[in-house]
Amino acid sequence: MRLFVALHPPAQAMADLAAQVARLRVGLAAAAGTNVRLADPADAHVTVAFLGEVAEDRLPAVRDALGRAVGACRGPEPPRLRFGGGGRFGSGRRTVLWVDVLGEVERLGTLAGRIRDELDAAGLPYDDRPFRPHLTIARPGDRIDVEEDRITLGRYLGPSWPATEVVLVRSHLGPVGGHLGPVRRYEHLAAWPL
Repeated sequence: MRLFVALHPPAQAMADLAAQVARLRVGLAAAAGTNVRLADPADAHVTVAFLGEVAEDRLPAVRDALGRAVGACRGPEPPRLRFGGGGRFGSGRRTVLWVDVLGEVERLGTLAGRIRDELDAAGLPYDDRPFRPHLTIARPGDRIDVEEDRITLGRYLGPSWPATEVVLVRSHLGPVGGHLGPVRRYEHLAAWPL
């Protein structure tokens, strides 16, 4: 099973971001029929931890580890976040345009660290790259230059929202969908309140 841990932004935050993306070069290109691979708002998530492939019989250990981590980080109120700014990862065919997560991100960093500690203690896999909370907007590759969009995103500030739960998600990779790459389907396996 391919697993990750995520936060899902509310519809209001996604609607505001979608309006901003529609005005970006990638949004205008998508509306004109260019395959810039805009992220599907229905699948929008901020990855807190990526586990990768985990044997199905280890799922109870994953749930236990996540329950301990989230429980230790739960506060009297959920952290308040918002989207704003942004940037790009990669270059050429691997270019990804993203929007930054702002607000109480230090609490997310603490949560991500605690999740990694619990996964490590349970002998479970996880990606140990530095935690950088963000939301992918598009994967335009080399079909469009995103530098102007990156600059425009620098002036964007979306509405504040509470991150009320952490979700364990299974990613099902399907057959390659033509020029779009692998088709993904996400399945929520468990959730914990923040």
